[in-house]
Amino acid sequence: MKLLRVGAKGSEKPAILAEDGSIRDLSGIVGDIGGQTLTPEGLAKIRAVDIGVLPILDAGQRIGPCVGGVGKFICIGLNYADHAAETGAAIPAEPIIFMKATSAIIGANDDVIIPKNSIKPDWEVELGVVIGKEARYVDEADAMDHVAGYCVVNDVSERHFQTERGGTWDKGKGSDTFGPIGPWLVTKDEVNDPQQLGMWLEVDGHRYQNGSTKTMIFGVAHVVAYVSQFMSLQPGDIISTGTPPGVGMGIKPNPVWLKHGNVMRLGIEGLGEQQQNVKAYSA
Repeated sequence: MKLLRVGAKGSEKPAILAEDGSIRDLSGIVGDIGGQTLTPEGLAKIRAVDIGVLPILDAGQRIGPCVGGVGKFICIGLNYADHAAETGAAIPAEPIIFMKATSAIIGANDDVIIPKNSIKPDWEVELGVVIGKEARYVDEADAMDHVAGYCVVNDVSERHFQTERGGTWDKGKGSDTFGPIGPWLVTKDEVNDPQQLGMWLEVDGHRYQNGSTKTMIFGVAHVVAYVSQFMSLQPGDIISTGTPPGVGMGIKPNPVWLKHGNVMRLGIEGLGEQQQNVKAYSA
């Protein structure tokens, strides 16, 4: 299933993408796409519905974040061997965990705003893993039982804030609009192998990232199990699993940074595409 949320910010309706491409209203079935709706029981409730009889929603409506009420937005850093190489970083012995503010979350096609005092805004296409069942101290062999599905994430980053302002990476990751997710949440039954997905990102039509989840250092099951050793994972939590090479900071000899007027397009095989206009901060 491809689940989404459509409508104005704060008033999104839960919906499902039908096989004919129409967007069908799920608001009479579930309250939102998030939390208990993403548990095995919640997804089974949606699967039991005849999608063809659900009301059709206007396809021109805004597509909001594909998960509502996200409790935790967890990210894994330097999780692609080829990306670590382009940044000059050593391959990590264990997954690097940082948090992205949930207030950064926006829809897949909403504007990305360059924050005040930004110097080095950057892009990162990533595979998002959406939790569907509470995970606490789970083994890698059982980790996928706790996954509801996947989505595209653009882990927009401010490298000056992230690496040159001291402290943790979080301050370069959590600015408002730095977390586009969607357009859809694709349930895991529709993804044969999350470690074999092509992924790409373009800025103004130039393709900077063209990678695959097969070059992940720590795969999805490992990451879910690993994170669950340090914090419980709840239905609706998102883990963004790292980016392949081609980020702006890795371009040699002159890094490329986002600027007002840029257009980012990105996608992952089977999970849909995003497009964001980049705009300068305005009070």
